[in-house]
Amino acid sequence: MVLTPEEWVRQHFVCFLIEEKKYPTSLIALEKQLTINNRKKRTDILVFNTDGKPDIIVECKAPKIKITQDTFDQIARYNLKLQANYLIVTNGLEHFYCKMDFEKETYIFLKEIPNYK
Repeated sequence: MVLTPEEWVRQHFVCFLIEEKKYPTSLIALEKQLTINNRKKRTDILVFNTDGKPDIIVECKAPKIKITQDTFDQIARYNLKLQANYLIVTNGLEHFYCKMDFEKETYIFLKEIPNYK
């Protein structure tokens, strides 16, 4: 496997989830496939809750990639299907954390994501 810049970001973010935020490795899936509009897509990192439902979706970009509205639109499309509580977009240098408000169909930006409970 080639260590691309995006893969470097993904591996470091997984370490952050496990070591800093205390998420169990058993709840973290990498490149989980899903189908949207008959097209196969993959989440970079998907964290499940203990009920087996998606809790956090993480979209990783290479450090030189600027995070834009398009990046959020991409992860929001994934979340229409997955219904996760948190969305994270990172390029390893900048991290954006959002909590979903399903009632208002929007997301709220957070300073960080909560630690694993």
